[in-house]
Amino acid sequence: MNQSAGLLALLRAPRSLKVSVATHTFAALGLSLCFFAQAGENEDLARAKNCMACHALDHKVVGPGYQDVAKKYAGDNSAQARLATKILKGGGGVWGVIPMPANSQLTQAEANKLAAWVLSLR
Repeated sequence: MNQSAGLLALLRAPRSLKVSVATHTFAALGLSLCFFAQAGENEDLARAKNCMACHALDHKVVGPGYQDVAKKYAGDNSAQARLATKILKGGGGVWGVIPMPANSQLTQAEANKLAAWVLSLR
């Protein structure tokens, strides 16, 4: 079915179906906008807490790019908690010889939020 045939079928559909399609379309749009707003807020948090001084979204700076981190830990259910701990306490040896410093200016909630955001970037 091409687009114009699909639109004609929708125009001829009963009102209840039109309302249902419109409701689902707007709900999907709202979820998409909410996701992008949260992604922007999380990136703003990473910038505000100086994470972006050593990391970028898609390439290595001093530390790995966030997309590479997300790929490395894809499917690992314990990764978010471990990354949040590493964000707070620092660590080393996983991505090379340069250790990640502790980020004591972050709260546990902020570290959890950043870890979840990084893992969502794959």
